[in-house]
Amino acid sequence: MPLEGEYEPSPTKWVREQVELYESSDGAKGTTIRGMPVVLVTNRGARSGKIRKTPLMRVEHEGSYALVASNGGAVKHPVWYHNLIASPVVELRDGPKVRDMRARLVTGEERRTWWDRAVDAFPDYAGYQRKAEREIPVFVVEPLD
Repeated sequence: MPLEGEYEPSPTKWVREQVELYESSDGAKGTTIRGMPVVLVTNRGARSGKIRKTPLMRVEHEGSYALVASNGGAVKHPVWYHNLIASPVVELRDGPKVRDMRARLVTGEERRTWWDRAVDAFPDYAGYQRKAEREIPVFVVEPLD
């Protein structure tokens, strides 16, 4: 696994608890938010350099995943967006399966295709886009070669 270093748990209680449950059960528990499947994304903090972990909605297609930087429709990008821009190597846990992957920001037609997949997987994204005062970024993560 390419990500090593000190883990800094989220300051948000529900995120910390979900990450702990997901990992302590080897991906058997903590795998949903509001009844929808999630993956656990591990990345390196852009400013701190520490290891960060975030549960994100599961949007998978042929072994690649979309990571949607919706931040619930907030005006600002989520912190993890900046982390992936600075350091695109991530570890993605989908249930018990853990893979080393690389994230890339997608644009144009590729973004539209992945956006549609994301909205199909988690319809709330459409509402988040309407209230966000920005185009919500979409990353695609693919296995490291």
